[in-house]
Amino acid sequence: MTAFAGIIWRAAFDGQSPLIAASAPEGRFLHSGQAALYASLTPEGCRVAIWRYVAPDDPPRLIHPLHLMVERVIDISGRPDLSIIWQDLRESGPSPTWAISDRLRTEGWQAMLYSSRSRPDLTHIVVFDVAIERIRPADPADLF
Repeated sequence: MTAFAGIIWRAAFDGQSPLIAASAPEGRFLHSGQAALYASLTPEGCRVAIWRYVAPDDPPRLIHPLHLMVERVIDISGRPDLSIIWQDLRESGPSPTWAISDRLRTEGWQAMLYSSRSRPDLTHIVVFDVAIERIRPADPADLF
């Protein structure tokens, strides 16, 4: 069991709380009403992760530092089977990434670290247990 207590970085539309879980009904690691909060371990990772979802007419996004504390995080970075464009596969059936996240949720993992698809040197995190006491805005003192 590995704990994580530190800063994560999350993009949100200007005026939107970065503490709200993903609003899409499906994502790389969520489906069927599941909760998930996607973030990165660095601001650069956050920018890289969001580029695929940015549309020209979108309102501005801000990158927010958040403090996350979970007792059970699993690091499965470096796995090419997670670095897929899940939306393309979704057209023909369930995303194969869902089987992985479903298994981890069942096993009680609260979060998962995984590599960026386009920049494997960057690490993202998906938080399955989005309880508000686990995630809070970062105190400026935490950033230095």
